[in-house]
Amino acid sequence: MKKNPEKYFKASGEVIGSAIKSGTLDAVEYTEFLFDLINRQNSTIFLNLTKERALKEAKSANKRAKNGESLSALDGVPIAYKDLVDMVGESTTAASDLLRNSPKATKDADVVQKATQAGMVNLGKLNLTEFAYSGLGLNPHFGTPHNPNSQQVPRSPGGSSSGSGVSVAAGLTPIAIGTDTGGSIRIPAAFNGVVGYKPSTGRVDKTGVFALSATFDTVGPITTTVKDCILIDKILSKANRKQNYHAKKGDISLYIPESLVFEGLEQSVAENFEKAIKILSRIGIKIIRGKCPEFSESIILARELGTITAAEAYIEHEKRLLTGEREKIDRRVVRRIENGHAMSASAVIKLQRARHGLMKSLSERLNGSLIAMPTTPITAPEIELLESDDDLFHSINLKALRNTAIGNFLNTPGVAIPNGTDKKGMPTSLLISGVANSDEFLLSAASLIEKELRI
Repeated sequence: MKKNPEKYFKASGEVIGSAIKSGTLDAVEYTEFLFDLINRQNSTIFLNLTKERALKEAKSANKRAKNGESLSALDGVPIAYKDLVDMVGESTTAASDLLRNSPKATKDADVVQKATQAGMVNLGKLNLTEFAYSGLGLNPHFGTPHNPNSQQVPRSPGGSSSGSGVSVAAGLTPIAIGTDTGGSIRIPAAFNGVVGYKPSTGRVDKTGVFALSATFDTVGPITTTVKDCILIDKILSKANRKQNYHAKKGDISLYIPESLVFEGLEQSVAENFEKAIKILSRIGIKIIRGKCPEFSESIILARELGTITAAEAYIEHEKRLLTGEREKIDRRVVRRIENGHAMSASAVIKLQRARHGLMKSLSERLNGSLIAMPTTPITAPEIELLESDDDLFHSINLKALRNTAIGNFLNTPGVAIPNGTDKKGMPTSLLISGVANSDEFLLSAASLIEKELRI
């Protein structure tokens, strides 16, 4: 007798895991329900499915639940991965035609291993911007997943973790793993109206994950709730001590950086940000508004010198750009990678030195406060506009990445939280960030904040 898996459509991983553990939800039935949904959706979201593996894992989860031996709070809960992440027996394509038939991975990436050890059910691989190098999520090779919040006009899914953001927003998986080098978790979360968490650099092991920038690449989740981010962080984090996710309202102060991150905001983004701040102020969270030269300097440095990401991306893909393979890469991605080739060694060294000084200065300025600002200055733009004009594409891409990229440069972990919609129903998002390695306090504070902002 079926246990109505439809009841748990778009439920959080925490709720699904609890239902499996209690026996009110069958892990196999829920996994089959999701595969049915996925197969009825546009094929641009998932690039491949690992159905045989998933059903076997779900069956094992049911058995553990029946015997009272669940491995974690997410035992039996489905999860999917951006196709930069190795899964044994599957090709890792990075959503590039060049890698469509690449050799199959001989082992799982570290994050897949940890999720599997926690009893999670691995659904398969998700679409992305080719080589993970854009904040808008377009892909000419595998297609562009459409933002599920816009039914009439196709809109950007955000990037580069486009499939990760769309799959969670559409209810195809409760948890998806993405990567974030300049905003690639937080932007899809913002555009799709879900939660995205970028950890501090080094918190999650990147072994078995296709690289864009060795300095800035991070691996993290897109989910429906911050609590799910906490549960995933407990599984994936390399922290070898007891973790503490217990912030109280009285412990939280938010620093609003009066800087370039507030320039050119769409009206709905600005209005929803201020509404959120008023709500949080009323419940006793301390609000501080002040200058933040570290943010402004970070943006100016990128404009004047280029970025470390671009320099490292060129090193990763130099051989491809110097051969006939270049013509098979998305022209917009090629243009961005080439920006790294034009950078001088002195520019890279200046950026590295400035980065460490600015990180120290920011930590002193915040003095324990968290940062609050809009995740993106804009809501999801129309795909047709982006496809029709490359110069417009690059202009909007840079604007979409502007606020989040600072977090990678200054190593600030961040959580993107939905905080409303615009007049067309497109989501806006609040970004809460902390200094490097403040992840546990950040996540617990973000969970409290999220509960106050839930509509």
